[in-house]
Amino acid sequence: MPTISASPDDRENCRTALILYGSETGNAHDIANDLGRMAERLRFSTYVTSLDSVDPSYLKSFSIVLISVSTTGQGDLPNNATHFWKNILRKKLPFDYLKGVEYTTFGLGDSSYPKYNWAARKLHKRLLQLGATQLYDKGEADEQHPEGSDASYLPWSSNLRLHLLRAFPLSNGLEPIPEDVLLEPRMTLQLSINSSKSVTFFGIHGETEVQKLDHSQLDLNNISTLSTHSGTPLNLKLNENRRMTPESHWQDVRKLVFTTEDHINYIPGDILTLYPQNPDGDVNQMMECMGWTELADREILCKISKPIIDFGAPSPFSDVSFSQPTTLRRLLTNSLDFNAIPRRSFFSTIAHFTSDTFQRTRLLEFTNSEYLDELYDYTTRPRRSILEVLQEFDTVKIPWQWATSVLPELRGRQFSIASGGQLKSDGHGSTRFEVLVAIVKYKTVIKKIREGTCSRYLAKLPAGTSLYVTLGRGGLGVYNSGFKQPIIMVGPGTGVAPIRSLIWERLAVKQSTMLIDDNGEIASNGPSLIGESVLFFGGRNRHADYFFEKEWQALQERMPLRVFTAFSRDQPRKTYVQDTIKEQSALVHRLLYDMRGILYICGSSGKMPQAVREALIEVFQAGACIERSSAEAYLLGMEKEGRYKQETW
Repeated sequence: MPTISASPDDRENCRTALILYGSETGNAHDIANDLGRMAERLRFSTYVTSLDSVDPSYLKSFSIVLISVSTTGQGDLPNNATHFWKNILRKKLPFDYLKGVEYTTFGLGDSSYPKYNWAARKLHKRLLQLGATQLYDKGEADEQHPEGSDASYLPWSSNLRLHLLRAFPLSNGLEPIPEDVLLEPRMTLQLSINSSKSVTFFGIHGETEVQKLDHSQLDLNNISTLSTHSGTPLNLKLNENRRMTPESHWQDVRKLVFTTEDHINYIPGDILTLYPQNPDGDVNQMMECMGWTELADREILCKISKPIIDFGAPSPFSDVSFSQPTTLRRLLTNSLDFNAIPRRSFFSTIAHFTSDTFQRTRLLEFTNSEYLDELYDYTTRPRRSILEVLQEFDTVKIPWQWATSVLPELRGRQFSIASGGQLKSDGHGSTRFEVLVAIVKYKTVIKKIREGTCSRYLAKLPAGTSLYVTLGRGGLGVYNSGFKQPIIMVGPGTGVAPIRSLIWERLAVKQSTMLIDDNGEIASNGPSLIGESVLFFGGRNRHADYFFEKEWQALQERMPLRVFTAFSRDQPRKTYVQDTIKEQSALVHRLLYDMRGILYICGSSGKMPQAVREALIEVFQAGACIERSSAEAYLLGMEKEGRYKQETW
């Protein structure tokens, strides 16, 4: 890989910013893009990319390095940051390896997890250990906050901006680019027949004013710009799409079964990322709303406008290509998420595309941090989509050339694999995958029906459909040694999917001498003895959402498995999994405290994980006759030993 041409002396005479992210579901990616826009307005030549796209030594060639990273699994970094993390963990690196790097980090986490924001914290600490200098205090956001990550991010980024202005003052007579000036788009579209000519962008008053920056200070040859996905790409065939709940039940939960002729190994906790498409009706509405219908099926090309364009997490489809033509219709169907809830930056951008003073003023109000509550009430609370916003602000007309810069990427959705053991094969040599999907459909506070983009797409898929997916390593960390230990599994609702995979895998181990080694590979390892397995399953009604009931009954005859249930609506007093855990306190204490077993918690990331944690503290207090502080310390010890594993969403 070529080296960066900018020397330390050169760096002192220029303003360059490297914005890095480690993102699993796209939230940290969005933060990185926002930081990139902020750096550009401060006249830094800016590049945004994933952590795995750069060699750590390249950080020294930039004036500032800003990093946003989310935490996944058991305090792990996302898949597109693991290579970077391994690189900076090398023992042979000198203590001054990153001397001269000025950086800060912003972490995105979920406080329902024991290792809250663990990835950002350990990354920040490791950079300091290697000689980097903290440019500004690190920031952290909690997904559980009622107002989301913006509640922490907005004040943090505002103060960071002020700090950068003081630490890196602009030359005399030069000011930051104002918010009312439209930045050059990161990517543009153009008609393929005019590929040799530049396209003029027409806005509300003729040609739109676009602020362009000089990016000649950056040598981009040293940063990978390959379109890659985290995970192994697979082409699967859908064999079964079956509803698991009665037609009369409010919740439609489906089991999808996929196969491939290739031999693919996976372990409990691994995930399939499925990539949805927008419905034809929604695509037509979007084109009509923006006035793009006449161009819908004309061949167009995507063109890189500036190096802030990011290739770290592209769409899986070929539509966003820099050499092959596509169409607006295909982009809107496969690659652009106009049904997403808009972020604050979206309102700032589309305000440039209306000549209506009232609507422009209203849009800009949503970008003001003082109106964060109002933005939440308008977007997140009623789950209002980008398309609905554009339909309400009907004077906004986004130029079609800007579609890929204004509209967010249609990202894949992750699902824990529900199959394991003998269920991983169809019996005819093909690899089998099963997932459990809860179809998202509900009525909002404004009495509108909302449907999840991916679940709506999957619900209507007929058997025989071929799909592109990616297979990724999950965060449960199921390895060889764990099979001999007793385990307690808590999996209400569709959270039972990865647990089902684990149970079937333990049965397979019991029936053979094959075990999974610490690299996730199958290896022979002596007698196949497995510990006790206890499942706490929860749902609303036994008759409606007791998933795999007959399967659990059969499995209890074949392996040391016990199943306890909690159905919250089957009796006047609501009962949840945490209540059943306390009812079985003697068993739970014996397996987790006396026998040092492993705990797995899977399912909703709301109140359930914390409620289970509180129940366990009570169990340990009573069983061991210890104070609460000692019970909490024992739980912390379980986490450090890898015996407390949580995978929630």
